[in-house]
Amino acid sequence: MQADDLDRVAEIEALAYEFPWSRAIFADCLRAAYECVVLVDAHAIVGYGVLSSGANEAHVLNVCVLPGLHGRGHGRRIVRRLLDIARWQRAERVYLEVRPSNPRAIALYESIGFNEFGRRPNYYPAKKGREDALVMAIELLPPE
Repeated sequence: MQADDLDRVAEIEALAYEFPWSRAIFADCLRAAYECVVLVDAHAIVGYGVLSSGANEAHVLNVCVLPGLHGRGHGRRIVRRLLDIARWQRAERVYLEVRPSNPRAIALYESIGFNEFGRRPNYYPAKKGREDALVMAIELLPPE
């Protein structure tokens, strides 16, 4: 992801989520040197992912695919790319949060090897107040 991609990324985010990240948040992620990737299909960005890492851990902050293109393996490609980046950065564990109301994402993460290990109460904004987050993680390197 580069600065020139931010308008398209923010457009996809707004189409995909009821409570989207702003363009400024994505710009902040680039400035903070988070790993920000885009998936291009037929010369257009159709998805993206954001990963932060440090202290032998990584955190998937955002994964999104253009609505209408779900079920084609794009999300899986993005998550696998983020996990590859985490491995290159020597992360031993990768975390993420996901809405319990998003069974497709949960199924994707579980199929890749993430396991649920907790909840963050009232983590996400929702139409009627707040929604909890499921916290999931995957181990990347065997313990020493």
